[in-house]
Amino acid sequence: MQIIHMPASKTSNNSPVRVAFQGELGAFSHQAVLQFLGKQAKPAPYGRFEEVFCALRDGAVEAAVLPIENTLHGSVHENYDHLLRFDHRIVAETNVRIVHNLIAAPGVRASQVKRVFSHPVALNQCLDFFAAHPQYEQTPFYDTAGSVKMLMEEKLTDAAAIASAVSAEIYGARILKRSIEDDRQNYTRFFLLRRAGDPPLKLDEQGKKGWKTSLVFSTRNQPGSLFRALSAFALRDLSLSKIESRPLRGKPWEYLFYVDFLGNLEETRVQKALGHLEELADMLRVLGCYRV
Repeated sequence: MQIIHMPASKTSNNSPVRVAFQGELGAFSHQAVLQFLGKQAKPAPYGRFEEVFCALRDGAVEAAVLPIENTLHGSVHENYDHLLRFDHRIVAETNVRIVHNLIAAPGVRASQVKRVFSHPVALNQCLDFFAAHPQYEQTPFYDTAGSVKMLMEEKLTDAAAIASAVSAEIYGARILKRSIEDDRQNYTRFFLLRRAGDPPLKLDEQGKKGWKTSLVFSTRNQPGSLFRALSAFALRDLSLSKIESRPLRGKPWEYLFYVDFLGNLEETRVQKALGHLEELADMLRVLGCYRV
């Protein structure tokens, strides 16, 4: 097993960092890009998650931002699969509070709105709002920010969109009603990815005092195999913050296990835990070690 050490984040220049994300400018992934890198980021939107991973692999961008889980809808399974497929490293994480806003073109009043466009997940997160406004027809669209962009390009006067406040600012639209989501405890966790071997980026890590390590492993389909694998962490008082299982392709009813635990790869107990796990696992790969 190769353990990848993640040095403290430093950079030798202030040149813009091209960062790929899925969606249109103004999407919540775009907001995550800004939280990670602020003004040094040069956001690069792509249509699909796989395209984001490929852009980083091919050198079209220097970093990528991907959602990995949401507090209401759970894990983004496709991105777990891509983390294994591509040789990228997780170098940071951030949480974005998902605030949905009703947005329309300037001059359009709420009483004129008949259709409301947005991504299906966003529509489903605003069901109380639609129950209180049955005159609005829910209309699925491929992207939250993309729905605002479409409203402005087509100059629709009988429609609105549900998206972030950033998208309204980018496309020159107007917010009719803020924070219409059903649950205010709606957060999405995002990863910042770099290619293996790329130098560290300059990140704002103020307030971050600990470390988290993410990895993926598989075990034989035998009684007690997962229990024994996880004991490598329990025996060394390492706290697991996340465990996710995904089907192992080519082996029906066998699984990969993605694990996040609190600890740094340079700690002796972490190295011993990974050495122990390596003895029990058929496959083990460290995906990243980053500040939290």
